[in-house]
Amino acid sequence: MNRLIYSLMLALLTPLIWLYFIFRGIKDSDYFSGFGERLGFAPKLACESVIHIHCASVGETRAALPLVKKLLQLYPEHDLLITCTTPTGKQEIRNFIQHLGEKRIKLIYLPIDWIGACNRFIERVKPQLSILIETELWPNLIFSLKRQAVPILLANGRMSDSAMQKYFKLAHFSQSFFSKIDRVMAQYQEDSEHYLRLGVAFDRISICGNIKYDLEISAQLIEQQQALRNQWSEHRPCWIAASIHPAEFSIVLKAHKELLQRFPDLLLIAVARHPERFFELKKTVIQHSLNYVLRSQNQTPSSQHSVIIGDTMGEMMQFYGAADVAFVGGSMIGHGGQNPIEPAACGLPVVMGPSYYNFSFVAQEMQNLGVLNIIEAPLPDAQTATLSQAVSRLLGDHQALLDSEKASRQLFKNNQGALEQTLQAVDQLLTK
Repeated sequence: MNRLIYSLMLALLTPLIWLYFIFRGIKDSDYFSGFGERLGFAPKLACESVIHIHCASVGETRAALPLVKKLLQLYPEHDLLITCTTPTGKQEIRNFIQHLGEKRIKLIYLPIDWIGACNRFIERVKPQLSILIETELWPNLIFSLKRQAVPILLANGRMSDSAMQKYFKLAHFSQSFFSKIDRVMAQYQEDSEHYLRLGVAFDRISICGNIKYDLEISAQLIEQQQALRNQWSEHRPCWIAASIHPAEFSIVLKAHKELLQRFPDLLLIAVARHPERFFELKKTVIQHSLNYVLRSQNQTPSSQHSVIIGDTMGEMMQFYGAADVAFVGGSMIGHGGQNPIEPAACGLPVVMGPSYYNFSFVAQEMQNLGVLNIIEAPLPDAQTATLSQAVSRLLGDHQALLDSEKASRQLFKNNQGALEQTLQAVDQLLTK
């Protein structure tokens, strides 16, 4: 009955759902593509052995990439079908596929969570296993998978207390689909306890840590990072403001102007969280009277340029390699922060604002090891000053940069292993 009510509500919301896609499509034309896929009209795959992996957007996509690489190696007879929900996530995955040159990966949008669309998707794809990344739990998708006896694995599972409370408002309905998940690979003890309370059986939950710590820094990536450093920042200090949101643009740029008073040749790499915000970031840089170059135009910054606007997709890890200090966005506003693990993987000291609940356990350990610096100031003016001070202190202390690189290596040594445990769960579900 609860599922019927949920599905009826989705049906009633259909006009609003289409209006949402039209509105987003006006701002980003990529939203107009793939309508058939969103209705469940997935291409029929030639391969009969398919592993489905769902990554909602960029963050989940980056978390899934080490897993995708290993699945390709371990299951040569299988095709991988990756689904996502946003154009940015799709572009990230497309860049990854092109980089690998792998023809066994197919990429489409996940259908909207209507019963018909989900059933159509499963019947056309016929996956042997469905892997959902982090928090991507769509009730009708889960019901449709179980209707077709497809095992479900939740990889890198996280569940904040606030998210759990929302599910608890519809406890009976939530438990009806949580109980159908065959295996949950939870990041931490708290996540495990939340999934248990929501209806996942105790013997189906494993605590394995965060798969993002299994990020691979390849020799090719190191070479690309060094090339950018040689081109941009070989003889000048550099910091990066990564995945920043519009409300953070001015905070970062004002802090940069303060930093230029102490470090006149300082370079800032500014990267907006979403590509539709690239132009807005450019406008804000101009409003602050800062000279800039665009990464998309492959310009080398001169001594007169103090900002590089990272207006390309899939190059964040290269950008980190050209910087000395990283500020991670989504943390000066109530967004919960973006991923601080990636800059730490590149040996950078990391600065974040007071909102980091998406990575609370990660942040705690990074802070304990001296990798992460938290700015507690709640108001924009104070945030500008404290951000400037934190970055200035790090840039002015060469030993602090070396210590952070050493601490980052220890951080990853302490936390790797989630990928291996996840692969063991994949094997068990495929062979049972």
